[in-house]
Amino acid sequence: MATAALISISYLIGSLPFAVIVSRAFALPDPRSYGSGNPGATNVLRTGKKLAALLTFAGDGGKGWLAVFLAARYAADWGVSETGVAACAVAVCLGHVFPVFLGFKGGKGVATAGGALLAIDLWLGLAVLATWLVVVLLSRYVSLASIVAAACAPVYAYFMSIQGDRRGTLAALLLIAGLIVWRHKRNILNLAAGKERRIGEKEVQG
Repeated sequence: MATAALISISYLIGSLPFAVIVSRAFALPDPRSYGSGNPGATNVLRTGKKLAALLTFAGDGGKGWLAVFLAARYAADWGVSETGVAACAVAVCLGHVFPVFLGFKGGKGVATAGGALLAIDLWLGLAVLATWLVVVLLSRYVSLASIVAAACAPVYAYFMSIQGDRRGTLAALLLIAGLIVWRHKRNILNLAAGKERRIGEKEVQG
């Protein structure tokens, strides 16, 4: 019962649509109405408001961290296993991708997953973040960096000395990685076709 409660709370935290919340606070258009239509920091950046995009990124990452932190904090008191805590990491990402507050049509979950990873294990989160940054700097493709970083997360976790039930953590990271790659399926097709936009590249008007 306690595990189900923490998973539900994590999902609801993940459902908080910071892209929409921040856009309304800055009197910006709804991020679902332009660009990729994705309620995330990258799309908010298309408005030219870097602060709004930064706050969106911080909010999305922060909710991922908060959900897992709270689950880990109260797990012992509520009799929740470490696998249950790992399930909360999956739940908060699912909340972002399928938010109840936006009719289950959300973002791609990258920042939220990053925050969750930092809460699971700081060094794991930093390693994945470093991978994302390196790929972005080398390719200037945010989508490619997100896909590579997500795929690397369970690999890093397998070789790192993560405390607790590593099998539960690995299973959660595999699910999260699969979710992120699936949400980037259109980007993968664009990358293969050479149509994906790089950072700073303007959209070509047909």
